[in-house]
Amino acid sequence: MTRSVDFYFDFGSPAAYLAATQLPHVCADTGAQLVWKPMLLGGVFQATGNHSPAEIKPKGPYMTTDLQRFAKRYGVPFAHNPHFPINTLLLMRGATGVQMKEPDRFGAYVDAVFHAMWVEPKNLNDPATVGAVLQNAGFDAGALLALAGAQETKDRLKAVTQEAVERGVFGAPTMFVGDEMFWGQDRLDFVREALDAA
Repeated sequence: MTRSVDFYFDFGSPAAYLAATQLPHVCADTGAQLVWKPMLLGGVFQATGNHSPAEIKPKGPYMTTDLQRFAKRYGVPFAHNPHFPINTLLLMRGATGVQMKEPDRFGAYVDAVFHAMWVEPKNLNDPATVGAVLQNAGFDAGALLALAGAQETKDRLKAVTQEAVERGVFGAPTMFVGDEMFWGQDRLDFVREALDAA
């Protein structure tokens, strides 16, 4: 059986961005497959009663500093998005639609959105800005918007979000190796150990 990591993520999570920069290396090193699972973090929060760390006054600034520490450790760029919080519903529907219909372009979509969210932060609450980001990444923004709005896409995102909740997910990023769950980008060492042991 092929070893794999199920990666539940939402673009609104800076920790998910950091995890996304590292998981491909972890999987390559361990011969595992990375299974991307776009979910709606807001839906997970609503179902579980959880909240963003940014909503807790002392925790928000600390988390930003801690994320910068990890970005430095990983050797990747990171900048706090001044427009946060950003409603990611459209972005996550876009990820779901591209994954379903154009899987070979999924990586390019993910890279473009994470970059615009956490590397060169843009106001992704603004549909025109989202359109420009996607056009610059070589996507037809109009076609992608239509794909994001398709009922099949909406249903798939809802289903994966519900699947995440049923598996015990309460935040992002969350990784599974088999049935073992790991929450947070600072748990990647445990993910690697679980893959080595699988």
